[in-house]
Amino acid sequence: MARRFDTGTGGGRLVIASHNPGKVREIGELLQPWRVTVVSAGSLGLPEPEETGTTFVANAELKAHAAAQASGLPALADDSGLEVAALGGAPGVYSARWGGPAKDFAHAMAEVERRMAGAADRSARFVCALTLAWPDGHAETFLGTVDGTLVFPPRGASGFGYDPIFRPLGADRTFAEMDPESKHRISHRADAFRRLVATCFAGGAGG
Repeated sequence: MARRFDTGTGGGRLVIASHNPGKVREIGELLQPWRVTVVSAGSLGLPEPEETGTTFVANAELKAHAAAQASGLPALADDSGLEVAALGGAPGVYSARWGGPAKDFAHAMAEVERRMAGAADRSARFVCALTLAWPDGHAETFLGTVDGTLVFPPRGASGFGYDPIFRPLGADRTFAEMDPESKHRISHRADAFRRLVATCFAGGAGG
């Protein structure tokens, strides 16, 4: 049976198991309607565990369990990335690593473009695995996806990661050209988050 996150009166504390400011900000925005006090793993000084999983789910669960154990609080971890059809699904779980030690996504996007040279198929999708873990070891995991097309050169200054080269199907703007509210309606992270809220958050928003 699924476990629900107890928001409590006045708000429960939830650790966002990430040191990525863009990801922490986006998850925090998605949680705004709920009585949740969000703290990041970075602000708590928690170490970043090595992402040794070969799937998004494995890495999300690894990070959530590590943060929950280290903090003694429920922790929400995200593992997400870009899967490019012409590259056989790469960069996939290695999306962040394509940016090198500095996690330079301008470099990562240029690398995607370089490897796709001559490819007619520009279809891609973003995948997100969200894991909510408790200090006692229990966890709930949810997957979300969004399909789209890659565009070059990168466009837009909002968002983070590969957002400037990803245009979701049916849209004329990249994620980086959208305001946060528009992106949150259709993103892979929002898709996974809707599943998490339906299962793990009792009552309605703010209730």
